Amino acid sequence: MVSAQADLTVFDVVIAGGGAAGIGLAASLKLRDSSLSIAIIEPSEVHYYQPAWTLVGGGAFKIKNTRRQTKDLIPLGVKWIKDKITGFNPETNEVLVQSGTPIKYKQLAIATGIKSNWDAIPGLAETIGKNGVTSNYSFEYSPYTWELVKNLKSGKAIFTQPPMPIKCPGAPQKAMYLSCYEWQKQGRLKNIEVELNNAGAALFGVADFVPPLMEYVKKYNAKLNFNINLIRVDGPSKKAIFAVKDANGNVSQVEKSFDILHVVPPQGPQDCLKGSSVANVDGFVDVDQFTLQHTRYPNIFGLGDCCSSPNSKTAAAARKQIVVVAENLLAAKHNKPLPTKYDGYGSCPLTVENGKIILAEFGFGGKLLPTFPWLINPLKATKLAWILKKDVLPWLYWNAMLKGREWLARPFEN
Repeated sequence: MVSAQADLTVFDVVIAGGGAAGIGLAASLKLRDSSLSIAIIEPSEVHYYQPAWTLVGGGAFKIKNTRRQTKDLIPLGVKWIKDKITGFNPETNEVLVQSGTPIKYKQLAIATGIKSNWDAIPGLAETIGKNGVTSNYSFEYSPYTWELVKNLKSGKAIFTQPPMPIKCPGAPQKAMYLSCYEWQKQGRLKNIEVELNNAGAALFGVADFVPPLMEYVKKYNAKLNFNINLIRVDGPSKKAIFAVKDANGNVSQVEKSFDILHVVPPQGPQDCLKGSSVANVDGFVDVDQFTLQHTRYPNIFGLGDCCSSPNSKTAAAARKQIVVVAENLLAAKHNKPLPTKYDGYGSCPLTVENGKIILAEFGFGGKLLPTFPWLINPLKATKLAWILKKDVLPWLYWNAMLKGREWLARPFEN
């Protein structure tokens, strides 16, 4: 680790962001070309395996196993610059940082992730973690979800989903399914009113998975409300206020009482990207969705949740994007044609029971892209998919994805 002031080197590759995509890319590049000088700019000393937080909220995973120290994950030979990114200057090939001295690069990969905006809902920040208000989108609060679920005997449980984009779009309903499973197992579900209030217009963005999911919605007797968005929380009074849009686009407000409120925070681009010349009008890194190369700056690539590619924002998507960016970035470095195309792959293991998962894997346009079609039926809830999610994928994350081992990580051949 170095401070930004300590090194005025022009790095071969600078990676903006040290999350899953950033660290994984650094490891992949180093394995492909050990001579590269690579720097990762990342302010956080702690790295989280976020996909397991849903399981933590369902009592099926230990929260301590989702956290490791960033210093232990930076690949050998890669320089960690512990600083906060404040902006980008692609005209001078510089990343601007809080400490003042810009970081210079020959090529840049932007992997800054997506930001959870807890303050965007008035009253949420003041009450989250108490008064029955929780979220599996947080290391701090996902254990509280499980406490609430275990202790609720009767009442009303509301689960929310904000407008897209959000990371892991299936997670809001996964929290509902795991909670319902526990209540049903304890014989309490008949005394609990369950609602999913979704700002979108459909249960899931890929239509093929809606019928098997609806079987569980009916099994748990959950009520689905669409085009309804959480806009305010009164924790002490246990009231949630929603904006409801009707078929004509008219918006009204409705107040709902709750005993448990599971909130998914609104999400959007990082502050360093908003208004930046590397971002599109929405604040995401403006890339070609197939090559992941920037649309205007050929020495810049984007990957992970921060890029504009219209894929589902999941760790599984980043795993495939790492291969695409690693190979295309090195080709661009040598002025060669970009060899690898991203297929839009994303995966959302939909935890419909404690012990069964619908393994949704899909690409651009909702095309089904199952990795193991002969082994796991992608449209059925299976125990094998649960084992994959709970036991295999965390191991692969720490020991393969973050170390540049790309087992089953190549995009599917077109």
